[in-house]
Amino acid sequence: MSVYLLRRLIQAAGVVLAMSIIVFVGVFAIGDPVEILISPDADQFERERAIIALGLDLPLWQQYLIFLGKAVQGDLGRSFVFNEPALQLILQRMPATLELAFAATFGAILIGLPLGLYAGLKPNSVGSKAIMAGSILGFSLPTFWVGLMLIMVFAVQLGWLPSTGRGETVEILGTRWSFLTWNGLTHLAMPALNLALFKISLVIRLTRAGVRETMLMDYVKFARAKGLSPFRVTFVHVFKNILIPVVTVTGLEFGSTIAFSVVTESIFAWPGMGKLIIDSINVLDRPVIVAYLMIVVLMFITINLVVDLMYSVLDPRVRLDSK
Repeated sequence: MSVYLLRRLIQAAGVVLAMSIIVFVGVFAIGDPVEILISPDADQFERERAIIALGLDLPLWQQYLIFLGKAVQGDLGRSFVFNEPALQLILQRMPATLELAFAATFGAILIGLPLGLYAGLKPNSVGSKAIMAGSILGFSLPTFWVGLMLIMVFAVQLGWLPSTGRGETVEILGTRWSFLTWNGLTHLAMPALNLALFKISLVIRLTRAGVRETMLMDYVKFARAKGLSPFRVTFVHVFKNILIPVVTVTGLEFGSTIAFSVVTESIFAWPGMGKLIIDSINVLDRPVIVAYLMIVVLMFITINLVVDLMYSVLDPRVRLDSK
């Protein structure tokens, strides 16, 4: 296990270094922040002074080396717009994004697993066919359109849920969370459902496929021959084995849930990292954009490692330190 962890950490360092180069060069190529941040009425002297103050007068390779040296020390740059450390700005918004991502992932598992089990155990029933048809819609409908429809129905026409914002929050260990208050839960409901829709469809299809495959295994047939109840066969012999691919894919999708929550946060004005990155792109706030992308990369790497470890726990046959 220790050899595996060491190897993965070395691989992670290489991935982070490669992604830092790609991100830095890519952000450099999207535009010149000077044209947005500096007033067009400023004279040449003021423009040059601002360019030097922002560090944009240096060659790209030199800017990258300075960024890399500071990044090793935990400094991902200073926002051009807010004049605050970019990492601090993102960490302030991170709890809101994590809360939304966890709520969406939990909702996907809570809804998708039972529906997928039912669809797998009774594949020819009307309910199963309706569930699978619904999962196709979950894959097909654009996130932004679903979000707008949710606002139109539940906020505008019915008035049941608020359309924007995070609502009331409670502070725990210096971090504010909205899911601990009723008002916060009402604000969380629609964006979490909107973000979870694709994941629900994915979990349904994974669970159904796993059930259909596992029901044909010899150990399931033997359990039935022993006279075990359908409940025990399903939840002891079938359910445990289908959890392996579901946990693996759901864990990997959690990273994409964080990364692609940008659309949902923009639609529902959710004050998370996604909305911050959209605002930063609009004004070409390079340090914030680079810091956000690097944090997302680190999240993906960490989530991949955790998923691999969970995989070995769920399936003892897997040995992470073997070839």
